[in-house]
Amino acid sequence: MLQITNVSKDMGEFFLDSVSLEVLDGEYLVIIGPTGAGKTILLETVAGIYEPDSGEIRLDGREITDAPPKDRKICMVYQDYMLFPHLTVEENIGFGLKSKKVPKEEIAEAVRKYATMLNIAHLLHRYPGTLSGGEQQRAAIARAMVMSPRALLLDEPLSALDAKTREILRRELKSLHALTKTTVIHITHNFEEVFDLADRVAIMNQGRIVQIGMPDEIFRRPKDRFVADFVGATNVFRGVSSVDDGIAVIAIDGPQIRAHSAEEGEVYVSVRPEDILISTEPLASPVRNSFPGTIREIVHVGAVVRLTVDAGAEFIVALTRQGFEETGLSVGDPVFIAFKATAAHVFPGGNA
Repeated sequence: MLQITNVSKDMGEFFLDSVSLEVLDGEYLVIIGPTGAGKTILLETVAGIYEPDSGEIRLDGREITDAPPKDRKICMVYQDYMLFPHLTVEENIGFGLKSKKVPKEEIAEAVRKYATMLNIAHLLHRYPGTLSGGEQQRAAIARAMVMSPRALLLDEPLSALDAKTREILRRELKSLHALTKTTVIHITHNFEEVFDLADRVAIMNQGRIVQIGMPDEIFRRPKDRFVADFVGATNVFRGVSSVDDGIAVIAIDGPQIRAHSAEEGEVYVSVRPEDILISTEPLASPVRNSFPGTIREIVHVGAVVRLTVDAGAEFIVALTRQGFEETGLSVGDPVFIAFKATAAHVFPGGNA
């Protein structure tokens, strides 16, 4: 539905470098990346606030690269609401429709529809200054949605809210998307929003999209060291891989890890902490990776317990609190860790 092809824009500190992206009709795409990666300028270029230096943007097959924002049927919502303080909530939400000379009855119906969806129908008579942050953001989203946009662009819409309000509004966004099927592109730094909302997630760095895929794929199978570090991957080891009969043997500083991969030479290999089994006895099940070790540290993180095991290299193992209590393990205990070759993800080692 939305096609971005080789779009570049240089604004000095912020820039886009040949960004290409396709967004499907009705998709909820979340974009993450470090500050300065180009996320906001990408959305603003799609919205028509900036004209790209090169490249092409198409919406429903129609080129909109040079089209003014008002002709794009794309609406953008920022984290700071940008409501008109002298207008009521009802007038704010209906502002865009009024400027398009839509009949009053239609405006009132559309305003009531989206205010109800976002649970602010009882606030239509109020002014923005009397609302909480969450209520103001609901009004800003409703103001965009009454325009029936082909794409809704959200620039960190929940980041200025407290944790409880973020959780509630996240659920409301999910419900709104399910009801309207509007195509959404949402920038965030919050991984909970990625897993709760995204059909796909794109990661940006230095003006480029460096990986795109399903949320679980991005977090479990990062394509390079930057992505692995950004999504907080643990148990990332650098080594040298040799492949025999479809199985890569990666010599790291310590044990050798076996994985299903065709990558050879210098590589990284990562294993999710929750994919590693831990026991006081060697595991009877046939797994390709099984190492003896010693528990060096135990850290309680909410409902999860993370154990650092020295098995030649240091592995982080994650257990539920109940699972940990059942093991009775302590620092200094000898243990065995094991994980399948399919749990080891190998990616090129070019990015140190």
